[in-house]
Amino acid sequence: MARINGGVALAKSMRALGVREVFTLHGGHLDAFLVACADEDIRLTDTRHEASAGHAAEAYARATGQIGVCVITAGPGFANALTAMVDAWVDAMPVLFIAGSPPLREVATNPLQGGFDQVAMAAPVTKWSHRVTNVERIPDLVDKAVRTALSGRPGPVFLEVPIDIMFAPLAADAMVLPTRPSLATKPAPAPEAVEAILTLLAEASRPAVIVGGGALSRRCSALLSAFAELTGVPVLASSKANGAMPAGHRLNAGPAGTLGAAARGAKQPADLVILIGARAGLFLGGRGGVIIPDDAKLVQIDIDGAEIGRLRAPDIAVTADSAEALAALIAAAKGRAWPDRDAWVSLLKQLREAGAAPFKDAPKETRPGLIHPFHAARAVAEALSPETAIAYDGGEAPAWFQPFGRSPGPGLYIGNGYLGALGVGQGYAIGLARARPDKPVAIIMGDGAAGFHIAEFDTMARHRLPILTVIFNNASWGMSQHGQELVFGKQNLAVVTLARSAYHTVAEGFGCWAEQITRFEDIAPAVRRAQAQAGPSCLNIMTDPEVAHPATAMMIGRLDAEDEIAIPYYENIPLSP
Repeated sequence: MARINGGVALAKSMRALGVREVFTLHGGHLDAFLVACADEDIRLTDTRHEASAGHAAEAYARATGQIGVCVITAGPGFANALTAMVDAWVDAMPVLFIAGSPPLREVATNPLQGGFDQVAMAAPVTKWSHRVTNVERIPDLVDKAVRTALSGRPGPVFLEVPIDIMFAPLAADAMVLPTRPSLATKPAPAPEAVEAILTLLAEASRPAVIVGGGALSRRCSALLSAFAELTGVPVLASSKANGAMPAGHRLNAGPAGTLGAAARGAKQPADLVILIGARAGLFLGGRGGVIIPDDAKLVQIDIDGAEIGRLRAPDIAVTADSAEALAALIAAAKGRAWPDRDAWVSLLKQLREAGAAPFKDAPKETRPGLIHPFHAARAVAEALSPETAIAYDGGEAPAWFQPFGRSPGPGLYIGNGYLGALGVGQGYAIGLARARPDKPVAIIMGDGAAGFHIAEFDTMARHRLPILTVIFNNASWGMSQHGQELVFGKQNLAVVTLARSAYHTVAEGFGCWAEQITRFEDIAPAVRRAQAQAGPSCLNIMTDPEVAHPATAMMIGRLDAEDEIAIPYYENIPLSP
């Protein structure tokens, strides 16, 4: 009787569920699986750090809408990937994390890379965490893991496969492989909810749709454009939903923060906000009531009922899939007369353009050899190929780039999420490159973020990935430095300065094409040269650390308030009366 082992069973189970890409880093616990992948036509992309493998799986999932898979070794391999696991959890990314572990028979013997409970550690940050204890169970448990990750509110899952299960024999004809369902339905809104939403929309003078990460599927993107065109409502996006609507669409009003400018600057706040797959919180202005005015009507559509009403009770709450909700709204909205909203849309687009150019008259080079970050970011964005997927990583560096960056599609412009983790950029870029073979990818990052996983230049070079890494090098942790300056004064800085390091030389050492840029006029030609390379590249752009992005001051809060203590990133601390 033909026999296989647990690693082969795992590879075959993944193949049966449509997995073709796995992100990993070698460990002996995994060998039975790793060597089986070639026969199942599963490509292995091995990184230099387990966190990067996890972040790559996240990006792959976001870009494709399919399960991302990260397979790491026991103990330190698992611990290294925990940051990516948490990142996937808070950003609702469907990733299957699989880790090896010491043999079951050696529990509590102080074995190599053991001594703690990986399953228990993963449980709080996954939808499901489980230990495989019988080789026969591998197919059905992998099936359950994948279905759990993709169903409802997406999220990561974790399977531990001990080494004695991974290497254990199994009769080949006894294994029943999982199958993908022929029809998978998602929850849709009730007809009365659809009618109520359309009634509010017809009555509103300044309505707006805000989309979030729950609206990133290709189907949802197409429906979103159709709904906007049918009703004339402008669409804005949280940073989680870059690319949900084509950048050049006439009803794309840009980032959600534009509504804040309409309320404060133009004194024309939105009177109806429809959230579609967008979570209330940090990326939508928190409890400030600026992006979503306190007196505006609020509709909240989310597949996760727990997200509805997080900061305020909506006027209409719908627990449904974003695409299904849009399809229902479109069907019910056809044939109706909708108000002319051109003036409102025009105002938002004007505010969006004004917000992108506060430094347009600033000198392009502030000092010899140092470029103004506003102009550097704009030059990079304008020179990139329109097909370029974007991964961003850092504090102020991505903030300079955001007004100019354009996404080639849903899920192809991603970066730091709710976890606020730096060091995600290289992994994200690797995942984006695997999701879109032979299409260009760019990482936009600060020099602080660049140092976390700098050895991933090796991963990019070994796998010949067309990734351009653009580093805005201001020799500092920019947002941290400027925040300290605001709160404590320039004379009281602590651990926020860096060396003006030769990252381009590091990239060259790992096999990438690279240049250092010290003049503004050299940026665009260098970007084009870099993207013409067959493999990875790096541009180390020298920028001025004295120039602070306005977002940093906005994140500090009121510094002149006598009854509050200003703190970075959160609401100020009120003093007791």
